[in-house]
Amino acid sequence: MELSVLNIKGQETGRKVSLNEAVFGIEPNDHVLYLDVKQYLGNQRQGTAKAKERSEHAGSTRKLGRQKGGGGARHGDINSPLLKGGGRVFGPKPRDYRTKLNKKVKVLARKSALSYKAQEDAILVVEDFNFEAPKTKDFINVTKNLKVDGKKVLLLLPDVNKNVYLSARNLQRSEVMLASSLNAYKVLNADVLVVTEKSLEIIDEILTK
Repeated sequence: MELSVLNIKGQETGRKVSLNEAVFGIEPNDHVLYLDVKQYLGNQRQGTAKAKERSEHAGSTRKLGRQKGGGGARHGDINSPLLKGGGRVFGPKPRDYRTKLNKKVKVLARKSALSYKAQEDAILVVEDFNFEAPKTKDFINVTKNLKVDGKKVLLLLPDVNKNVYLSARNLQRSEVMLASSLNAYKVLNADVLVVTEKSLEIIDEILTK
């Protein structure tokens, strides 16, 4: 699959790049994508949710009524989960939601996500660029020139570019990240993938080792 290389004005530069079929042309594996996205979202969780059980509530331990003959469920003190203000049964406790995946599984997930974007014609290749100063207006102009304004845009850069990053930071539907940090969730979450030429080389190098 060949794509034309555009400049930040949305014009064709006359150059074309071929997307690696081993990265952008595979049969996507949905189960592997599920595992990778689940791991990514789980790793973002703090895991600090906590609810008090009956033994942790402050309250009298006096038995409120007789064991039998009350006509309802038996319960003991006022901290019983059966009563309003009592403890919670099997409530959440602090835990670690992080999981592990094999490297080959994560690589296959990234290839699958990129292949989906290629099938949807949702990949744009632009020549490497930089801004003289961080300006949100400049980044908005780039998205308009590329006709992706109003969409969720993920821009992949080959290395850290402070001016470009700061220019996109205040835009809710735009995100800038390094090609080396690419993950399946970010690719699937974006409507359009904007990749610079050098970033494309880095993706090929990482995913075809």
